[in-house]
Amino acid sequence: MTESKRNTYTIYDDDTVGTVQIADEVVAIIAGLAATEVEGVASMAGNITNEVVGKLGMKSLSRGVKVDVLEGVVCVDLTLNMKFGYSIPKTSEAVQERVKSAIENMTGLEVSDVNISIAGVEMEKDK
Repeated sequence: MTESKRNTYTIYDDDTVGTVQIADEVVAIIAGLAATEVEGVASMAGNITNEVVGKLGMKSLSRGVKVDVLEGVVCVDLTLNMKFGYSIPKTSEAVQERVKSAIENMTGLEVSDVNISIAGVEMEKDK
């Protein structure tokens, strides 16, 4: 059985205190959480609903997120399911701003791009 290699990035290095590294999966989870907090976003594509995230853990939030980090600069690709009736351009712009802000504030990494693909539109279910 082979273990998958996790990419980690040094975000802080001080000889007197130590080093702080962050895994790319953590950056992906931050992006996924930030994106699903925006009104109009139904879910990450290929992701389960947020109600079950508590039971299954945060790892599922990284589905539909691809993160590339090169020399401290992050490029994020998100695949989303939108809610019916919301403006795709306005909602996408809100997602881009929220994801960029969350990653930069939480990790100190610079975000160059937040690219969004819309995989589907979810209709509201009758209750």
